[in-house]
Parts: sequence; structure tokens; C-alpha cells
Amino acid sequence: MQAVRPTRVEALLGVAVFCLVAVAVIGDAGPDGRSTTGTVTAFAFAVGFGALLVAARAWPVPVLLVTAVGIVVYYVLDLPPIGLAAPIAAALYVAAERGRVVWAVGVAGCLLAASIGVRLAEGDDPAIVLGLQLGSEAALVLAVVALGDAVRSRRALRAELARQADAAEEERRREAARQVDAERVRIARELHDTLGHTMSVVTLQAAVGEEALADGKPADAQAALAAIGTAGAGAMTELRATLGTLRRDTGAPEPAAGLDRLPALVDGVRSGGLPVELRVDGDTAALPAVVATTAYRVVQEALTNVLRHAGATRVTVAVEVSGGRLRVEVVDDGRGAPGGRVAVEPGHGLHGMTERVALLGGEVRVGDAEGGGFRVRACLPVGRAAT
Repeated sequence: MQAVRPTRVEALLGVAVFCLVAVAVIGDAGPDGRSTTGTVTAFAFAVGFGALLVAARAWPVPVLLVTAVGIVVYYVLDLPPIGLAAPIAAALYVAAERGRVVWAVGVAGCLLAASIGVRLAEGDDPAIVLGLQLGSEAALVLAVVALGDAVRSRRALRAELARQADAAEEERRREAARQVDAERVRIARELHDTLGHTMSVVTLQAAVGEEALADGKPADAQAALAAIGTAGAGAMTELRATLGTLRRDTGAPEPAAGLDRLPALVDGVRSGGLPVELRVDGDTAALPAVVATTAYRVVQEALTNVLRHAGATRVTVAVEVSGGRLRVEVVDDGRGAPGGRVAVEPGHGLHGMTERVALLGGEVRVGDAEGGGFRVRACLPVGRAAT
């Protein structure tokens, strides 16, 4: 345990106690003919009462007890009277300030009781002893203890307020870090969806163009190159929208892709030679932007997976808005999931799609389609997202 060093407060209290006791000794030593030896002994007690306070911060209860015993011994030796408050008050204050209020009250009560008992036994007037001296000494002792406890409580309150402020600041830092992480993950999803789909289309169209040139069909090759240019331009638009969130000083970012861009997305896949049927039922224009963007990303990721893995000859994309929900379904006639099991890699592909939909309170189901192929189904609550 770390050592507790005395402070200037204890040093000043020790000096004050010595001075008060010494003044009391000097004021009572001469006139009644007390011996020089008794006076020297009384001064020695004064030094001891003051010196004890140097250790009061580290050992408040032992110092309090030793001081109380010293007062009893002092009066047993019939030394000049110094009262109770002068030698004990500072020890009571430090004990209460260190959180030893019960000890302070108990020791003070015992000393007061002993003092009253001795005075009554010596024949002092009970009215004076109980009415005046007891009241004044008890009030002084209680005031000292209350002051020490008040100082301790105020210090504890300041420490608690500082701790709460530190905790609040730490929570703000953690929340800021969580927001940064969430934004980083969101941007990573956007980049994955945009670049993944675009590269799949570019790869497919490049293969189509190469095959067209080999077959002596420059018109088909030119169409494939045009499709590559269209896909690249669309990717640049989406990248500007994504990066716009990182550059607030360059004006408003491009709007995020929504369901109004589904026809262009489907045409890009069709131009590669994969027939895609698109069906849209309901009013998609009234959908909240975040719902429309999420649905678009679901279709985009599903089509990207078809181009990469399915080996399909036909794809159906169905979008339906009804009953406060948006339903999206993408079905192909390809090879389906290997072994009937769906591989989901955290942070990519189907996992990222599922995270997007889950953030809006929706769900995604993936698996083999009836009669072969692969199916992706997503259901999004329109009302919740809108509110």
C-alpha cells in the first residue's frame, strides 16, 4: 500500500495545538505555585500533542487514541489544566476527515464522559458542569468532527464527479471509434459491391469481345467495348457517391444507386449474353432512399454471384412492394450451391448483403432454387425504414 505523507495542514495543526496547550500551561503555571518540573512536563506534553499530528494522516485512529490517553495521563499527573478541546480537537478533525467518524465520536464521547464524571466527583456544581461546560465542549467537539467529515465528503464528491467526467469522455471516445468503424465497414461494402459487379461485367464483356474478334465480328466486339465503357462510367458514378462522404468540402455527393437504376444494371448483364428478366410490381419511387439503395445492392450482389459462379443461362429478377414490405428475389438456373451448402464469408458477398438488410430490420434467405439453380430472397420493412 502506498505510504501516506503528512501535508502542510497536519503540520500547521500540530503547531496550533502546541501553541494553544503552551499558552494554557503558561497562563496557569505561575500563580498557584506549581513546580518548575511540572511546568516542563506540561510543555513536554504540549510538544507531544503537536508532534502526534504529523502522523495523523497515515494513522488517524492510533494518533487519536494516543492523544486521548495522553490527556488522561496529563490530568492524572496533576499538571496545569488545559481543557479537552485544545489537545484533542485537531486529532478529531483529521480522524473524521480520513473517514473515521465513528472512532472520532466514540473517543470524544468517552473523554467528555470521563471529564464530567471527574468534575462531579470533585464536587463541582452540577448545573455549571452539565449545563455550561458539557454543552460548550460537546458543541465544539461535534463541530470539529462535522467539519472534518464535510471536508471528506466534499473531496469524495469532487473525485466522483471527476471519475464520471472521465468515464463520459471515455464513452465518447469509444462511440466515436464505433462510428468510425461502422463508416469504414459501410464504405468497404459500397466499394466491394461496386467494384465486384463492375469487374465481373468487364471480365464477361472482355471475353465476349475477344470471342467476337476471333470470329471476325467487329460489331459485336465494339458492342462489348461499349458495354465495358458503360460499366466503368457507372462504377465511377457510384465511387464518387461513396467517396463524397469522405470529402464534405467538395459539395453534395452524388445520390446513391436506387431501384431506378435496376434497368441499367440488368442491361449491363444482358449485354454480356446472359438473358435477364426483370419484373417490378408496386410503387418503388415512393420507397425511402436507404431501402431502395439496399434493395439495389442485393440485386447487384446476386447478379455478380451469378456472373462469377453460377454458369447460368437465364436469370429472373423480381421486385415487389406490397403490405408495407419490399421483396426482392433473384433466381438463376445455374449449378446452385456446391453440395447444397451456401458459403458465407464474413465481410464479403452474401454476408455483406445480409448485414445491409439486417440493419433495416429485414432478412435474407439464400439457397438452391426449386428445379435447380440458386435463389436469393430479401424482405425489407418499408415502414420501419421510413420512420
